[in-house]
Amino acid sequence: MALDNFLFAQCILYFLAFLFGFIAVVPLSENGDDFQGKCLLYTRGMWQNENITVEKQRFIVEEWGPESACRFSTFVGIVSLIVSAVQAWRILFYLCKGHDDSFFYAFVNLLASSFVVFVIFVASSIVSVGFNMWCDAITENGSMPNRSELQDTDLELQLDNSSFYDQFAIAQFGLWAAWLTWLGITILSFLKVYHNYRQEDLLDSLIHEKELLLGRSSRRGSDLDDKSGMI
Repeated sequence: MALDNFLFAQCILYFLAFLFGFIAVVPLSENGDDFQGKCLLYTRGMWQNENITVEKQRFIVEEWGPESACRFSTFVGIVSLIVSAVQAWRILFYLCKGHDDSFFYAFVNLLASSFVVFVIFVASSIVSVGFNMWCDAITENGSMPNRSELQDTDLELQLDNSSFYDQFAIAQFGLWAAWLTWLGITILSFLKVYHNYRQEDLLDSLIHEKELLLGRSSRRGSDLDDKSGMI
């Protein structure tokens, strides 16, 4: 019963990781299409008047952010989505069959989960820091209207910027929620490795005690044979 509860908890966490990965990937992909492959993360720019007589301002991009930042974050979200789906299916199969991982596979799973936690943390930090830099640029460090209102303003970049705030707000939520979920998965994986290690130690001690008991019984049998031979 305890094994079933443990596997069920793992299955739920993998399902949540799949869900949060999906939540992160969709808006990141949509933003890439809206911005025609340009990455707004870490983008630098400023507002300038179009001419002296007209007070209308236009946002000028000085340098677009590195495309690798957006691509890496999207890639990490896809990896989280795929790995969690595969693991959820595998754990569900084990749950139905009443099986469990061996010590070796549990240890490999712990290493893989730790790696996924690390890369999702990096991707989440990249998105959060990069998006704040973009928002600071378009709001001139807070002097302009609220960043959520600026997505309704045409920045005249020949791009569709009508949903950038919603997209990255959802992407940040998905990535950080996926990180927390994978952190929980890693903790459960560590507990499983520790439990399997303790079980193997217990089995080794039982085998050792069995060998000692067999050795004692064989010695007693040989002593009885010697005594009977002397009689």
